[in-house]
Amino acid sequence: MRVAVIGAGIVGVTTAYELAADGHAVTVFDRRGSVAEEASFASAGLSGLAGVLNAAPMAGPGMPGRPNRGLWRNGAWLKWHPLASGQWRWLWRHWRASSAPDSLAKISVLVALARHSQQRLAALTHGLGLSHEQAQGMLWLYRTPAALAAARTELKLLAELGVTFHLVSAERARTLEPGLNPQAPLHAAIHLQDESIGNCRQFAHRLRAEAERLGANFRFHRQVLALTAGAAPTVQHRQVDHSQPAQTDSFDAVVVCAALDSAGLLAPLGLRLPMAAVHGYSLTAPLRQLEGFPNLGPRAAVVDAASRLTITRLGQRVRVAGGTELGGRPGQHNEQMVKTLYSLLDNWFPGSAQQAQAQVWKGARPSLPDGAPVLGASGAPGVWLNLGHGDSGWALACGSARLLADLMVGRDAAVDANALSARRLRP
Repeated sequence: MRVAVIGAGIVGVTTAYELAADGHAVTVFDRRGSVAEEASFASAGLSGLAGVLNAAPMAGPGMPGRPNRGLWRNGAWLKWHPLASGQWRWLWRHWRASSAPDSLAKISVLVALARHSQQRLAALTHGLGLSHEQAQGMLWLYRTPAALAAARTELKLLAELGVTFHLVSAERARTLEPGLNPQAPLHAAIHLQDESIGNCRQFAHRLRAEAERLGANFRFHRQVLALTAGAAPTVQHRQVDHSQPAQTDSFDAVVVCAALDSAGLLAPLGLRLPMAAVHGYSLTAPLRQLEGFPNLGPRAAVVDAASRLTITRLGQRVRVAGGTELGGRPGQHNEQMVKTLYSLLDNWFPGSAQQAQAQVWKGARPSLPDGAPVLGASGAPGVWLNLGHGDSGWALACGSARLLADLMVGRDAAVDANALSARRLRP
């Protein structure tokens, strides 16, 4: 088929590759100048199950006192802004979804998709020889006995979901991550040895090259203005600088992976997605190279259990990421949140980074109220969906792309996608 893919973030790039690998003629449209320039630009780097479990709405039965875990997982790090009426409606739907009786069932689907994605990522990485600053292993750090006791229900849930982990002592945790500050309070840790870490943006660039080798055509600086559905769906687009008149191309299928822009493109087709921008932050800095101090910074990844902020190693850099900000403007940073990122890095890995060269990033994560993406047919003929991954895009991208490519040709999919269809979002 001739397939248009709208959006060149990590989800769009993986979708383009999988479709091209299946033999389709793929054209990708994006208004930026390269791949992974927006929500995928500086993610935490969690490409395994933890990338989903740290983000999913986990407030089902037996999660006392944490009724809205998906948005409130960072507790004190939530930043409020004056909200428009549409955002209040989204917030209400989010609360209902995170408290719904089927919320744990939906998490099971997300875990299955994350496992599929992790396997597909590994296959692509090894099969294509892609390097993207990979690392293995993760520690969730608990400072006090009370903090660990409060996490008992979550740990039970991890076990029920089949996630392999081990409770380790503070001493063992410091052996696994010898760069941890010996003065920082630490009671125990959860070791997820199978978790994988990687540079999302670097992988997107590597996979773009492979997709182009298979014939995919990436058209950057192109703004998609409108879509039409039908046996030969069309894409109307133009240069972002308006230097040329708009043009319309027809295809056999269109896949929408355009993050926050997706809602505006799909509304005229009768599909209204309750999508909101939930902003997150990251701080990235080069690691110091000091003779006699070989263990500066993390070896892989650690999660501060109290704040849910993540510290990951990406090659010779360290990244601190997290935060939840609903409302506000993309270019306006919450200085308290930025200070918190610096503070957490100094607390767990003091002196490890060249902070004068640090880069702070704020990204809008396209999030649906129940924390799950939309995958599959849109309901409009010829238009397919792969969007709304929130801050789990890197963890779900490879599996979502393979799943969608299979669904488009009627092939048996590795994961039951019924729970991820657009039908669930109808009011």
